[in-house]
Amino acid sequence: MSDLLDRLIHPDERIALFIDGANLYSAARGLQFDIDYRKLLEAFRNQGRFIRANYYTALIEDQEFSPIRPLVDWLDYNGYSLITKPAREFTDAVGRRRVKGDMDIEITVDMMEAAKFADHLFLFSGDGDFTPLVQALQRQGVRVSVVSTIRTNPPMVADDLRRQADNFVDLVDLAPIVGRPPRERAPERERAPAGRYSDEDDA
Repeated sequence: MSDLLDRLIHPDERIALFIDGANLYSAARGLQFDIDYRKLLEAFRNQGRFIRANYYTALIEDQEFSPIRPLVDWLDYNGYSLITKPAREFTDAVGRRRVKGDMDIEITVDMMEAAKFADHLFLFSGDGDFTPLVQALQRQGVRVSVVSTIRTNPPMVADDLRRQADNFVDLVDLAPIVGRPPRERAPERERAPAGRYSDEDDA
């Protein structure tokens, strides 16, 4: 399956990854596997001229225990650049607690800046709001590959984004390289023991 990345990435390309954490978590969960972030980083580091992998997520700052915090800490110490911001909690019209933590602006700014020194950018998100960003990057001569999935119901990737990308990589096809069977979800207070972390437990 490494042939997939061999076909996508030219040997002399400077590559960078931009991972929308919540979006990737939702896609993998819909496909019933977990992301092994160690394997993901190793797979791309072995291709082209690897520059960086950025991981974006919002955090609830005043929460006594956040299931995602151990993953964020692990990523920060194991080769990823972490970009976070406080999430905003609110109650919707029917009284349900919601969390809002959109990272689109941060991803957009960083990808536009990366166009100055990278040849091929990988966007791990299916959000159709990124379609104009992909168009702008392509006008600067940068190749953009989108990683998401059409295999969930409904598909996680917007059709406009999938069509605009230079390459669309279905997460199903990456699963043999970067995936692992989903671990059993523990009760919240028992989640995230010391050790390995391979996915977001809360998105």
